[in-house]
Amino acid sequence: MLEPGVQVAPSILSADLGRLADELASIGGASYVHFDVMDGHFVPNLTFGPGVLAAVKGATRVPVDAHLMVSNPDQMVPAYLDAGADVVTFHYEATAHASRLASLVREGGAKAGIAINPGTPVSALDAIIEDVDLVLVMTVNPGFGGQKFIPGSLRKLRQLKAMCDERRVSPIVEVDGGISPATAAGVCAAGARLLVAGSAVFGKPDRADAIRKIAEAGEAGRARRA
Repeated sequence: MLEPGVQVAPSILSADLGRLADELASIGGASYVHFDVMDGHFVPNLTFGPGVLAAVKGATRVPVDAHLMVSNPDQMVPAYLDAGADVVTFHYEATAHASRLASLVREGGAKAGIAINPGTPVSALDAIIEDVDLVLVMTVNPGFGGQKFIPGSLRKLRQLKAMCDERRVSPIVEVDGGISPATAAGVCAAGARLLVAGSAVFGKPDRADAIRKIAEAGEAGRARRA
């Protein structure tokens, strides 16, 4: 369960994979490990499979959020559930059966998340918003780390908050892409609560301090919204 306040999920896409156990130890205070799965088809890159996720689960007690950037999530979800993912997030754009897939994730004992790309409107979530535990708003185009934050994402986050308020639901709102202390306040003021950060954490020598600074900036944004 997500703790109150702004939380940070470091993405191991930016970690030194040759020292993965040490890298995971350095983010032991994080809320989640963000685990980016890319298939070279839905996005133009290849990353991690379920075997790596199982290794991550064996090396840390931090819950793992598996973000499936794949063209066939209906076929891939069971493998990541079996590997121990605590959250399985799939893309709206990649499945015609989002509600059924969310149910499969929940039945497998994990939280169900749905992600939308920058080009997908929030209105696309109308039929699924009540069936998921988490909504991930991509604030860059998925496929590569280190991209710049898309400012129009703030409008989408505000639209998502309005939809959730109208429907009286409260999924965790996560953002991924270009997140740093400089952008954390804005996304949290717009309604985000779980912040994925890659180089903004793993590019710093003191990962605990980097996580703290992102969370503090996000909390400042939440206070501004209030």
